[in-house]
Amino acid sequence: MKKRALISVSNKTGIIPFVKGLLGQGVEVISTGETKQFLQSNQLSVLDLPEGIWLPVVGETIQPGLYTGVIADCNNNVQIEEQSAIRLDYIIVNLATTQEILTKNTGSFTQLVENVDIDRSTLIRFATKNSGQVAVIVDPSDYEMVLAEMKKHQDILPAQKQALAAKAFRHLAASDAAIAECLTNYVKEESPETLTVTYEKKQQLQSGENPHQKATLYQQVRPTASSVAFAEQLHGKELSYNNIVDADTAVQMIQEFDEPAVAVVKHMNPCGVGIGKTISEAYARAYEADPISIFGSVVVANREINCATAEKMQELFLEVIIAPSFSEEALGVLKSKKNVRLLSVDITKKKYPSNELSSIEGGLLVQEQDLLRLEDVSVTIPTKQQPSEEDWRNLKLAWKVAKHMKSNAAVITKDQMTLSVGAGHLNKVGATIMAIRKAGAGTHGAALASDAFLSMSDAVEAAAEAGITAIIQPGGSMRDPESIATADEHGIAMVITGVRHFKH
Repeated sequence: MKKRALISVSNKTGIIPFVKGLLGQGVEVISTGETKQFLQSNQLSVLDLPEGIWLPVVGETIQPGLYTGVIADCNNNVQIEEQSAIRLDYIIVNLATTQEILTKNTGSFTQLVENVDIDRSTLIRFATKNSGQVAVIVDPSDYEMVLAEMKKHQDILPAQKQALAAKAFRHLAASDAAIAECLTNYVKEESPETLTVTYEKKQQLQSGENPHQKATLYQQVRPTASSVAFAEQLHGKELSYNNIVDADTAVQMIQEFDEPAVAVVKHMNPCGVGIGKTISEAYARAYEADPISIFGSVVVANREINCATAEKMQELFLEVIIAPSFSEEALGVLKSKKNVRLLSVDITKKKYPSNELSSIEGGLLVQEQDLLRLEDVSVTIPTKQQPSEEDWRNLKLAWKVAKHMKSNAAVITKDQMTLSVGAGHLNKVGATIMAIRKAGAGTHGAALASDAFLSMSDAVEAAAEAGITAIIQPGGSMRDPESIATADEHGIAMVITGVRHFKH
């Protein structure tokens, strides 16, 4: 019996060669409306639905002759004839992409609802219900495989039909999730009773957090220019899971700065940050901040990488280099190392409030991103000593970096660069003491930032002994007076922000 396919697609990618392949294998192709016009305009011989059976449009009642043919037993001709149905073997149907749904559906609530593709989605659901006999194909990337299967087996094997049905349901779920997001945003529901999200696969990763773990990178449907998930890789081997989480930390960190800046990230912690009049100057300071930890790190810049900076970077083993762009000369220099990954990310794009998603065993945590800047808060200076202009420059840099360190965190800065960091400690005193020890000599006149309140005098005593002249911290402890008194005793200026930046 001759096989029959129904085609109605929103995404017409690859549909012309696919239909040619179907016709070449003797499949009768039926289509209607815009899809049929598109196929016929490309000189393809496609048929209309038989008289009395039509593909419904939005707002009309579902036409039973069509859908009965999709769900009926293909081998039961009596059943098909009794229902005035048309037997169908292949359903090639897809919906508007989730990105199209999210970008186009910006009108009134009524317009949003009217744009829901009821008919094609219903066809897909019916076809998956009968996936033992009917093959439903929603993804153009499967066209080549389907033709190969049909050529080899005269049909698509049951296991492959099941796989196609599973993909069809994912296609539906992604579309439904995008529509739900549009409608939820329209009614301004901030914390819906269910959270349905959809992400699209970008690439299989070189490895997971450890070499024995597999990992995949998915990106959200709505493009985010400043996201590593949407980065353009210009050179280098495949990214790993650790490359990406470090790169994400680096991009989040560097967006704190308006002036030329470079940050070095290792194990999701900034270990060296420098700012300057030029990106070369900023890189030199970031390198000097920790010339040991920069080995095998992720480096990010918020300006184009020029040839001079690239030549300095090329001297080291770096895992990833991220920038808005690279000059042609810089690319020539850096590509001499075949493995270094070069990523172009539009770091200059303004960040807008959004949610962070963190997975836990069997659940998902959702919170607002921490986009708070120092200029957004009202600081107090309870000490007798007021910060000098140089102190303020050091304090602002230290506060920006501490915000992106794993808690408990302490950062020491001087001369437009970090001197040292203490991160991931179980207590704030330990983080402070470690940062001071790592800084060594040269801390006289430096500034210290703590992401946790300094409730006792011990951390302040250690800072005073190191010659630190200014401290910035959240405050808010019942023992604040004790640390303030110790700062006064040693002539240290202390800035209280009233906010903390814990990062677990």
